[in-house]
Amino acid sequence: MKLPFKKKEKQVPPKKSKKVKVKTVGKRKKSVLILWILLISSLVFAIYKNFTAIDQHTIHEREVVESHIVDTTAIESFTENFIRAYYTWENKSEEALKERTEKLTAYLTEELQALNTEMVREDIPTSSSVQNINIWSVSEETENTFSVIYSVEQKITEDKDSSLTNATYCIALYQDEKENLVIIQNPTLWNSPNKSNFTPDQVNSDDTVGTETMEEVTEFLETFFASYPTATQQELTYYVKNNALPVIEKDYTFSELINPVFQENDNQIKVWVTVKYLDEATKAIQLSQYELTLEKDTNWLIVE
Repeated sequence: MKLPFKKKEKQVPPKKSKKVKVKTVGKRKKSVLILWILLISSLVFAIYKNFTAIDQHTIHEREVVESHIVDTTAIESFTENFIRAYYTWENKSEEALKERTEKLTAYLTEELQALNTEMVREDIPTSSSVQNINIWSVSEETENTFSVIYSVEQKITEDKDSSLTNATYCIALYQDEKENLVIIQNPTLWNSPNKSNFTPDQVNSDDTVGTETMEEVTEFLETFFASYPTATQQELTYYVKNNALPVIEKDYTFSELINPVFQENDNQIKVWVTVKYLDEATKAIQLSQYELTLEKDTNWLIVE
């Protein structure tokens, strides 16, 4: 039996797939190459520094200002002696005027001696004597130069009349290596210190101290201050710790405590108080002001 003839289909060869081109971006660009070089260089440098590193410490510089203490005792004594010679003279006495001029050579430079020749003339109608001297300040201007501010009170006499005058001056002195002194600037008018307008803050009692404690402390202080003026060092140890108050040994009679103020802090009582005494020697009232710190052990003690 013949099978029906089947026509053979023409086979179409499969299409070759197109090769996809892979495009490499930037692999060979100079900029990328430079970046790689920098990265590798940084890595190599970091490894090198890790092996060769030296411990570094931050150095904090601190300026230390050393206090420079100058003993001004010699300068003050020199100045006081100069003041007495400079502001003292007698009229109608040529010998006294020459003596004054001679004394000033021990204090003034030759230039200043010549400058002061006519300060006190031979025909001057007044005489002068120094009544009081106040040295207000001694300050170091340079390593060897000092300025001194002082006030002098003079009694000026003319004929039978006399009066007091007061003025403030500033002078400059030089001190050499041997601590010898000489005045290099003539007395120049200056201003004297005046009263300050400063008013300290007023301390008030707060609610930290109870009424019972205040009464205890007040009674203790009254007992203490009644015996304090004549108390010996041994007797003070019953009331005072660590030499908080000195021995005074004065003939004072205790009168009263004036306006005591109490505050408590860390189991201590702070007291601000004025103590009124009668000075038996002068018969004047003596008012002493104290700022005390008290602690209670077996009894109350003044610790500061």
